[in-house]
Amino acid sequence: MEYTKLGTTGMDVSRLCLGCMTFGTPDRGSHAWTLDEYASRPILRKAIEAGINFFDTANVYSDGTSEEIVGRALKEFASRDELVIATKVYNRMRPGPNGDGLSRKAIMTEIDASLTRLGTDYVDLYQIHRFDHDVPIEETLEALHDVVKAGKARYIGASSMYAWQFATMLHVSEANGWTRFATMQNYLNLLYREEEREMLPLCAAEGIGVIPWSPLARGRLTRDWDDTTERSQTDEFGRTLYAHTMEADRRVIEAVAVVAGERGVPRAQVALAWVLAKPEVSAPIVGTSKPAHLDDAIAALELGLSEQEIARLEGAYIPHGVVGFS
Repeated sequence: MEYTKLGTTGMDVSRLCLGCMTFGTPDRGSHAWTLDEYASRPILRKAIEAGINFFDTANVYSDGTSEEIVGRALKEFASRDELVIATKVYNRMRPGPNGDGLSRKAIMTEIDASLTRLGTDYVDLYQIHRFDHDVPIEETLEALHDVVKAGKARYIGASSMYAWQFATMLHVSEANGWTRFATMQNYLNLLYREEEREMLPLCAAEGIGVIPWSPLARGRLTRDWDDTTERSQTDEFGRTLYAHTMEADRRVIEAVAVVAGERGVPRAQVALAWVLAKPEVSAPIVGTSKPAHLDDAIAALELGLSEQEIARLEGAYIPHGVVGFS
């Protein structure tokens, strides 16, 4: 396993982050395709044994059961000091007022709830899951600063938003002497490259670690266009990501198949190697539903793509509308 500093922090993370949205009680939350605790544990164990030390979950995943499953397994499989555990806050966790968002009240409630579910005194990275248009950013940023100062998080991060929003939040943090975002978790893969326009250059200029979600486009880059899985058939959010660029996306997927065939490797390795080659990227977040999926992810670390191969993979891409946030 390779390791790198997370952005300009001093914390070392594996070059692969295991995404934990796959793990959760299937009848809790909105992801019926998740793996229960019995099926999740072998994947989490294999990740630890492979040297992965970076794990990303969220309070909202499977109504909190992802955090519970991940917390119990990691406590058994590894020392807490060896692990980098990340979770998120923003989405609705209960009905009624103050059940979601990035108010001070919500953040202070949800960090404690996440720590309880994870069975730990602190998380290494606490991230805002989206930008909250209804709460002053000063309120959000000061609350996150206080979470860090209370010892409940080591670093803070953000997720998908417009680059101008992220730049504003960085500026407000600096102006007030508050803890600065260390990471950006954004949507980046061969089917969606709009982050290359402004967000990636901003992160490079500001020393922000980039940890992209869905580097394999929810598995679409790993199989033929017309192939389906249980997840693809039931993933309503995933359908919104690819609804308007199907023909161009199909050509990108075909290019991945050609390069993978010439290399004699699975398509997942080629698609992930493209993300890993981005100099701004610290660690892509890889979701796996089978232990064997980890083998492809780890092998991608050794698969260096040539400039010609990258050009072929990128050649069919067309500009996409902004998706993944609002």
